[in-house]
Order: sequence, then structure tokens, then C-alpha cells
Amino acid sequence: MHSFVAQIRKLYAFAVRIASTLQPLFLLAVRLYWGWQLAQNGWGKLHNLGRVTEFFSSLGLPAPGLTAAFVATVECVGGVLLAVGLLSRFIGLVITVDMLMAYIMADREALFSIFSDPGKFYVADPYTFLFAALLILIFGPGRIALDSFLLRRHPYPAGTGISNQ
Repeated sequence: MHSFVAQIRKLYAFAVRIASTLQPLFLLAVRLYWGWQLAQNGWGKLHNLGRVTEFFSSLGLPAPGLTAAFVATVECVGGVLLAVGLLSRFIGLVITVDMLMAYIMADREALFSIFSDPGKFYVADPYTFLFAALLILIFGPGRIALDSFLLRRHPYPAGTGISNQ
């Protein structure tokens, strides 16, 4: 029995090493793909501000023209920053708030059905951007990101309580 437990531990340790090795590549793939998709989404909104303003107006949002321009810019610029891994956790937070607001304002029924009908929640438009933003917000951009490069070049001073990892 002892050798069986030892084998399971070895297998587990091997799986953890593989996962740790693949994590930066996974986070890079998430950032590149969903950052690019978000940037394209924002770019499309910037080039159709009239339609976006009209939609925001139908939702009863205040200052729909200004709100449309702001959201489109946040998504376009935020997507590019997410893709390259610059200000990643901050952008993850901003995009998380943006997508939660999209759920609240445009897909409220999907948001409130998260437990009763999860399928409705995860097929809604904001879901994948929300999920990607939360991944980066929680786990960071990974080692293959401008944030990580800059942190290696310019670490936080000791005693600040902020990790350089």
C-alpha cells in the first residue's frame, strides 16, 4: 500500500510540474486571443458609435454617446494592453467591471439565471470576456508578458509588501 501512495504522489508531482510549465503559455494564449477579440470588439464599436449610442440609449444609460465612446475605447485599448500583458491586472479589473455592467444592463436575465439556468449565463456575449478578464485578474499575466519583463528589470523595493513575482 505504501508504494501505491508513493506512486500516486510521484504522478501528482509530475502533473504539477507539467501544469506549472504550461501555465505561462496558457496565460499568454488567453491574453493574446481574448485581448485581440476584445480589441476588435472595441474597434468595431468605435467605428459604429451611432449604433452603439442608439443601443445604449435604448438601455436607458446616462449620456449614451459619451458612454458608448468610453466603453468602446476601454475595450479597444484594454484589449491591446491585455494582449501584450501591460497593466494586466488593472485591465483585468476594468474589463471585469465592464462585462459585469454589460450583463447588468443588457443581459440581466442571463446574469440572474447563473444558478437556475447556467447555460443562459455562459452563452451570453459578455461571458468569455468576463472569464478571460477574471483569469488574468486572479492569476496575473504570466511570465511571458510586458508586466513580467518590466518587473524583472525594475523590481519593487524591499519592504513595500508587494511581491516581485
